[in-house]
Amino acid sequence: MGILWTSHSTVAENKRDYMIKIVMPIKRRPGMSVAEFREYYETKHRLFGEKYLKGYATRYVRRYTTANMDRDGVTREPEYDVFLEIWYPDEATYKACHELLRRPEVVQEILADEEMLFDMRYMRSYLIAECESDLEG
Repeated sequence: MGILWTSHSTVAENKRDYMIKIVMPIKRRPGMSVAEFREYYETKHRLFGEKYLKGYATRYVRRYTTANMDRDGVTREPEYDVFLEIWYPDEATYKACHELLRRPEVVQEILADEEMLFDMRYMRSYLIAECESDLEG
């Protein structure tokens, strides 16, 4: 089966670029505060992403969540603390990076740090097919 593609349309140029986007909703490990989680991620763990994604991914984004009032008027703690996004220019580059990230020494290095930061029971990874509406037209 092929990879799901993320389609981006530049309205002004009517041009389509196809990329692969991975999204990972991530929850912090129990006992870690939101501030500690964000600090550790941005000062330590993100460096693994930069180290191993460089030359493969075109974007490496962390989108941190903050509680917001739900439709019922109640503010609840978010189920996830961050949504990680990794963008690849094409399927071949995604597969090459995936092979690098599967090397035992890389897995061991990253996993050791992930266990310091994440609630591993909630680790997920999704390929995203993205559709965007033009709200300016």
